[in-house]
Amino acid sequence: MLSSMMRAPIGDDVFGEDPSINALESLSASIFGMEAAVFCPSGTMTNQIAIKCHTRSGDEVICDQMSHIYLYEGGGIAANSGASVRLLAGDRGKISAEMVQAAINPVDIHKPSTTLVSLENTANRGGGSCYEFADIQSIKEVCLQNNLKLHLDGARVFNAIIAKKESPKWYGETFDSISVCLSKGLGAPVGSVLLGTHDFIQKARRVRKLFGGGMRQAGYLAAAGIYALENNVTRLAEDHLHTKMLETAIAKKDFVGDILPVETNILIFEVKGRYTSPLLTAKLKEHGILAIAISPTQVRLVVHLNISPQDIQTTISLIETL
Repeated sequence: MLSSMMRAPIGDDVFGEDPSINALESLSASIFGMEAAVFCPSGTMTNQIAIKCHTRSGDEVICDQMSHIYLYEGGGIAANSGASVRLLAGDRGKISAEMVQAAINPVDIHKPSTTLVSLENTANRGGGSCYEFADIQSIKEVCLQNNLKLHLDGARVFNAIIAKKESPKWYGETFDSISVCLSKGLGAPVGSVLLGTHDFIQKARRVRKLFGGGMRQAGYLAAAGIYALENNVTRLAEDHLHTKMLETAIAKKDFVGDILPVETNILIFEVKGRYTSPLLTAKLKEHGILAIAISPTQVRLVVHLNISPQDIQTTISLIETL
């Protein structure tokens, strides 16, 4: 990847003259069978651009209460788009067509206009949980019947695709816009792409500029994204296997309570007894193992391509001593 970055031809992306960024956008769109794409510094930006393109000030966005767009994007839905949010209590970050249907506001001047549904796949706070694609299609039908747009926060969409043996083109046929992060399991250092129709992406480029996301000679970063898409997708299955191995080791400990079902590369578990989550993460850090205390009682471990089989065995050996 680093070698590809060093060899990348570059230009001015704001003027559409960076050949590496153009190539990344074309590749990303083609993988999902969508018309166009735009490269951005972060998944937060691609999500926020999509929301602004799909809504007007005063509209309402439907999403799960644990969605990244709501919890971890700095209040951007309100600040950037002037939209409100209808939060749904889904199953490990996943909502259903029935829940969406019930949450759509009637035509009433007292209520915001429901215009957008946003799904997250895989769901971070759901422990990397994956939608069944049939459930996504059911949600799409509700959106079509009610003239709503459907956005995908696909921060880990390739993890879901590999775990569920799906095709990226299924997603391209279903969603109005898709955010794909290149810097998580795919291993690129920076960046996400936003996918949609030509008209949508033309509008998205204007919003990217408004948000300060116009980049110049950023082809070095795009080259990393190209390498990631061409080389690091199928190997995600290895991360999923490693996460299951960690789950097996963690489940044996008496200080561990509930463990969210492991489907992909995220392990979230409850700690109790002699540990709090901050104490356990501090203990792990003493041995060079980095984890996050996502609540006073929950720890999150994430596996990625820089975590080797030996790293997994080292972590398991340490867990056994705790």
